[in-house]
Amino acid sequence: MSAAVASARLPRLTRLVGEWVAGWNRVGTQTEFYCRTMVSIRDVFVYYRVELVRLIAQMGLGAGALAVIGGTVVVVGFLTLTTGALVAVQGYNQFAHVGVEALTGFASAYFNVRLIAPLTAGIGLAATIGAGATAQLGAMRINEEIDALEVMGVRAIAYLASTRVIAGVIVVIPLYCVAVLMSFLAARLGTTAGYGQSTGVYDHYFNTFLNPTDLIWSFLLAVAMGFVIMLVHTYYGFTAAGGPAGVGEAVGRAVRTSLVALALVGMFMSLAIYGQSGNFNLSG
Repeated sequence: MSAAVASARLPRLTRLVGEWVAGWNRVGTQTEFYCRTMVSIRDVFVYYRVELVRLIAQMGLGAGALAVIGGTVVVVGFLTLTTGALVAVQGYNQFAHVGVEALTGFASAYFNVRLIAPLTAGIGLAATIGAGATAQLGAMRINEEIDALEVMGVRAIAYLASTRVIAGVIVVIPLYCVAVLMSFLAARLGTTAGYGQSTGVYDHYFNTFLNPTDLIWSFLLAVAMGFVIMLVHTYYGFTAAGGPAGVGEAVGRAVRTSLVALALVGMFMSLAIYGQSGNFNLSG
C-alpha cells in the first residue's frame, strides 16, 4: 500500500502522526537554537560588549516614559509588595486560629525566601523584559532586519539573542534583591502596623528562622529562572513570522511557555536543593 493510499484511507491517523512529527521537529529546532545561543555567549564579551551594556540599562531602568517610574525594578517591587502583604494577612489569621500568631515572622522568613520572591521576580521578568525582547526581535524579523544583519556578516544570534540572555540574567540580580526586600518589608509592616503585633516578637521569630543559606539558594533559583525565561523569549522572537499579528502571537506563546518553564524550574530546583524533607526543623 502506497503512502498516498494510506493517507487517503486513514486521514485521522495520518494527521495525528503529522502533528506528532511536527511537534518533535519544533523541539529539535528550539534545542538547536538554545545550544547556539549558549555557545555564542563567548562572542558577546568579545565583539558586542557595548550592545550588552545598552541592553542592561534598557532592561533595568526602562526606556522612554517607562524610565520615569524605574521600569521593571518598580514593577517587580510592587508585585512583591502585594505578595508579601498577603503573607502577613493569611499567615497572621491562620496562625491566630491555633493561638500561635507570633509565628507570622517565621512564615515571612520561610515562604518569601523559598517561593514567593524568586517566583514573583521570574513572573515580572517574563511579563516585562521577556515579552519586550520577543516583541523587539519579532519586529526585526518581519522587517527583515535580522536577515540584513546576517548579510552584513553580523553574528545575529550572538548580537540579538545571546546579549539579551546575558542582560536578562544580570538584571535579575537587582530584581531579586528588590523583590526579597519588598516582600520582607510588606510582611513586617502588615503584621506589626496592620495587626498590631509587637515588632520585637515579629523580629525574633523572623531572625530565628531566616536561614542565610536559603537566601543564597533562592538567589541562584532566580538566576536560573531568568536564564531559562530569556532563552524562551529570544527563541520565539527570533523565529516570529506572519507580520504584526504573528509577532503578537509569538509574544503570547513566549509568555505562556516561559511561565510553564518557570514553574518547572522552580519545582525541580527546589526538590534538588531542599530534598523531600525540605531541610527544615521546627522545634522550641
